[in-house]
Amino acid sequence: MRSFEARGVVITGAAGGLGQALVAAFLQAGARVLALDCNAAALAAMQEAMSAQGTDHAAALMTLVCDITRPQDCDAAIAQAVALWGGVDVLVNNAGISHRSLFEGTDPAVLRKVMDVNFFGAVHMTHAALPQLLARRGVVAALSSVAGYAPLLGRTGYCASKHALHGFFDTLRTEVQERGVQVTLICPSFIATGIGAAGLGASGAVAATPRITTGGESAPNDIAQRILAALAQGKEQLLPDRTSRLAWWVSRLAPRWYVRTMKRRVRTEFEQ
Repeated sequence: MRSFEARGVVITGAAGGLGQALVAAFLQAGARVLALDCNAAALAAMQEAMSAQGTDHAAALMTLVCDITRPQDCDAAIAQAVALWGGVDVLVNNAGISHRSLFEGTDPAVLRKVMDVNFFGAVHMTHAALPQLLARRGVVAALSSVAGYAPLLGRTGYCASKHALHGFFDTLRTEVQERGVQVTLICPSFIATGIGAAGLGASGAVAATPRITTGGESAPNDIAQRILAALAQGKEQLLPDRTSRLAWWVSRLAPRWYVRTMKRRVRTEFEQ
């Protein structure tokens, strides 16, 4: 079992719902956390909230505004973590955005933006952190989704970005595992965070229609605890909830039935 006590942890997308839950969970595990987000106000609010809770680990939390689509920001963030904590032992690529719109009417720039954040952002951060992770036999985790291994109507760009994460990190594992670096993909279904409400529409503005969920939404704190357990146990992939596990098996054993069922449930998003 891996311990996070006194370990240097970098978390992207840290001001979002799951990001904040991950920050709290790592602090409770004794880690020293550098929390990254592109939203300065949300980062400040998170740090204030953590301090207000009176946690014994509040002093182990630092924040930094970081745009992960800019490689220079990623390099600066890792340099800051090294300066603060002496090194980086864990990188959690949590930042992400979503969209919901049928491809036919979607501006391709929307798909490029989703790829820039969800895929290339994780690539930039991982590239910046990898020398540290190799030197310290650390952990790199990436937040994927059910959309990383199964289709989801109206999310061509989102699914592409998550499938790309699987190809990248599964292959990276073959390059670094024997050198002591753990690579973990995390594939939840629906989490009660703001990512759905902030999903982009066809033009790039926030989508006007609400998303459809299947199987309910998991609490961010529950998912965060399961993520820490999976990282501590050295798992290569985590399906943290019932819906994600069901989708994994059904999409492989009965792919046509899976697609028919998924389309029937999700299509109503685009019929309003």
